[in-house]
Parts: sequence; C-alpha cells; structure tokens
Amino acid sequence: MFLRNAWYVAAWDHEIRDRLHPLQLLGERLVFFRRGDGRVVALEDACPHRKLPLSMGRLQGDEVECGYHGLTFDSAGACTRAPGMRRVPPGACVRAYPVESRHGLLWVWMGDPARADPARIFQVPHWGDPAWGLNQGDGMEVRCDYRYITDNLLDPSHVAWVHASSFGNSACEETPLQTTMADDGVTVWRWMHDVEPAPFYAPYLKFRGRCDRKQQYEVRFPCHALIRAIFVPAGSGGEGRPLHPDAFVMDSYNFMTPVDGQTTRYHWFQMRNFAPGDVEVSARFAASVRGAFEEDRVVLEAVHQGMATRTTPNIDLSLDAGALRFRRRLAELVAAEQAGAATVA
Repeated sequence: MFLRNAWYVAAWDHEIRDRLHPLQLLGERLVFFRRGDGRVVALEDACPHRKLPLSMGRLQGDEVECGYHGLTFDSAGACTRAPGMRRVPPGACVRAYPVESRHGLLWVWMGDPARADPARIFQVPHWGDPAWGLNQGDGMEVRCDYRYITDNLLDPSHVAWVHASSFGNSACEETPLQTTMADDGVTVWRWMHDVEPAPFYAPYLKFRGRCDRKQQYEVRFPCHALIRAIFVPAGSGGEGRPLHPDAFVMDSYNFMTPVDGQTTRYHWFQMRNFAPGDVEVSARFAASVRGAFEEDRVVLEAVHQGMATRTTPNIDLSLDAGALRFRRRLAELVAAEQAGAATVA
C-alpha cells in the first residue's frame, strides 16, 4: 500500500519544538524533537527493551530518555546510557529517519536512509519570489485511504458539484479532460474557452468579462499534487500560447501523508502571481480554500466508508482515467520496491 523510498510531509516546521512530538506515518510510530542547534530529529517511537513509546519519556538535552528504565538515545538512534548496566546491551538502538525542512514543512524519508536525497523533495519554483503571494498553508486529518485523495486531485470534474459555489461552474461539467503520463506522476488538464469565471476567482481577476480557463491537476508519486488554475481574457488562452499579461495564476500545493490505511494527514499552501505581501488577500484565500477542502473531506470520508462497506460492485467512469493510471503505476512502484529496487523522485 505504501511507497517507502520517498519524502513525506510530517508536520509544519513550526510545530516541532524542544519537546517530544509523536506522529504516525505509513503505519509507523515516530517521535520528533528539535535539538538545541535547531535541527529536527525523528526517531522510531519505541524503546527496544519493551517497546514503550519514547514519546512517553523525557527529552534530556539533545537525547531522549525512556520513561521505563532510563535507556537514553541520541539523535542518531544510538543508546548512550543504560542505567545500572556495565555496558550498553547489544541491539539497544532505535531507527533514525532523515528529516529536511522545505517550504515551511518538515519532510521525512520513510525508506532506506542511504537513498534519502534532499534534491528529490517536491520543488516549489516561486517559493520566496517577491513577485508572488503566499496563501499561508493549513492542514487536516481526513479519515480515508490516501488514494481517494489522489483520485480527487486528479479529477477536475468534481468541482462542478462538490465546489459549485466556489471553484466550479457549468463549464466544469462537460468539457473533456486530457491525461498526460510522466515518469514522476500523472497530469489531468483541460482548457475551457469563453466561459464565466468561477465565483472563487472572479474578484481577483485583472480583467472583466468572460475568460479562458485552464485546470491542471498534477499528482506526483507517491501522493503529492500541484493544482494550477489559470484565467485569461476570452480568446487569449490555449495550449502552447504565451500567457496574457493579465493572466491570473494560482498554484496549489497539496501534500498527503498516510497515517495508516484509514487516515491521511493533508497539508497545503498556495502561491499566486498577484498581491504579493497582501495579508488580507492571503487570509481570504486561506479561509476560502480551507472551506473548499472541508467540502472535499466530507465527500472523501463518505466515499471511504461506502467503498469499505459496499455490497454491490462499484463502476469507473471515463473521468477516472487519470486516477486509475496513477493507481496502477503506484502499485507497480510499490511492488518493485518490495522486490528490492524503486525510489521515487
């Protein structure tokens, strides 16, 4: 179910402080803390003696002391103290996980540490660009299999019904979708020509009247997405054409981390090509996006339950093409990793 040789978002950087912070990722229990030098550490959250969670112990400087018998572990997972014993017992160590900070988020590598290349962390080209605004991110837990969220993020059509008052409009109901497969993921996209702007975006456009709109939903393995919204004056949009000077562009970055097979931790933020540094615009966008994702959460949790308890077969539709291709390739990558060889960019 899970691809382990990949980077996953564990938390917002600011959430991890100088205290023990337990989290579960991919069915594994980890404990995080920040050292005195600012570096974040992630260890297996289980003392090797009787598997008491280390998060129930104490942080002693830059080391973790088990709350059962005082075995103490450094940031590399090695036992540095075993009270009442002449020497550290063989096997007294815990797994340490590579951790990196990018885009205000903490990323953890869940597979073979030797393969943990920070260059493979999801890139955000306009991060820190003074010409682009940032809609401050948020997060939530969704009680569903993470693959239902990747399905949703490869489905531009659902906005016409789930987000009818915000992201969607009638153009989203009928315009055909295009699907593009790449080594690192799947993209589903379409241009909708000479349509009314969707309500969520309309107040922020630099032009008036009808528009050409592009929806681009890109999900990369194992479960991270870039959703791009483009609006340009009607008649000026289309694949391969340069963007109009008044183009509205918003890139939504979405990072899913499976807690287990039933729950997913979901983090996001947006970059926009207008109103940089405008705190009020950022706050309005953040609130609106959170509201839309709450709408998604209600649907996805119900889908998870419906599929788990179905008594008749479900069907697939043509609009599921991108999601199904993503799932098939992800399953191949998981199988290859289990056989001994895959790493995801």
